[in-house]
Amino acid sequence: MEFIKLNNGIEMPMEGFGVFQVPDGSMTQKAVEDAISCGYRLIDTAAAYMNEEAVGRAIAAKISDGTVKREDLFITTKVWVQDAGEKETLAAFEASIKKLGLDYLDLYLIHQPMGDYYGSWRAMEKLYGDGKIRAIGVCNMYPHVLMDFCMHNRVRPAVNQVELHPFFQQEKAIKTMRELGVVPEAWGPFAEGKHGIFQNPMIMSIGAKYGKTPAQTILRWNIQRGVVVIPKSVHKDRMEQNMSIWDFRLSDEDMKEMSALDLDHSEIVNHFDPEFVKMIGGWKVH
Repeated sequence: MEFIKLNNGIEMPMEGFGVFQVPDGSMTQKAVEDAISCGYRLIDTAAAYMNEEAVGRAIAAKISDGTVKREDLFITTKVWVQDAGEKETLAAFEASIKKLGLDYLDLYLIHQPMGDYYGSWRAMEKLYGDGKIRAIGVCNMYPHVLMDFCMHNRVRPAVNQVELHPFFQQEKAIKTMRELGVVPEAWGPFAEGKHGIFQNPMIMSIGAKYGKTPAQTILRWNIQRGVVVIPKSVHKDRMEQNMSIWDFRLSDEDMKEMSALDLDHSEIVNHFDPEFVKMIGGWKVH
């Protein structure tokens, strides 16, 4: 496992395990327990995923059986739009901490830059200052939004979790993040399976040179761009495969070839669509 240093000096694993769309309950708990057993130390959830409690049970189980210590884990969750605002975010944080069964978070993120997210950030700065969160960050901030946000807040985000995969590479966004000292983290690193990503001839050909699967090749490509990845699977064998990306390196030629896959837009979400924004703004998690 490799680590990346955040702008406040703490280190974050460059590969983690995501639980988006994994149902709350025994399936999530087992998946997270398996992930920790496979060596994952970064676990990424969110209030909006509705599975923080199951994640918390899994963490407690693996600490209890001696597999891992709490200080070796890097736990992330996110505040939802419904709880945007200073007072609301303070309450949402306490609710998430209780569900997760933790005393502190390693990373707390604004899930969507909607509603009073500046108020949320003030709350997060306070929680960070009080030592209840080791790092704070954002999600889904396009370059112009991130630049504005960084220029008008005391603490800069440590991480910006955005859609990053071969079909939406966001090189300009990554350049802006580097300029601001914000680490990019990829949600949907497999493009949610769109465009036959696991059967793509180019990706298969590149991976074959190293004896690696398309999934391993895709994750390695993002890692080499300095992007943290959080793949999801409920199958332990795939978790193990996704973790086996640290024994090879794509050539510069491979990286350049992969750039040809970029469509330069998302086909998963559209933050510029008023109806999408309306839907997100009306989505209640409690």
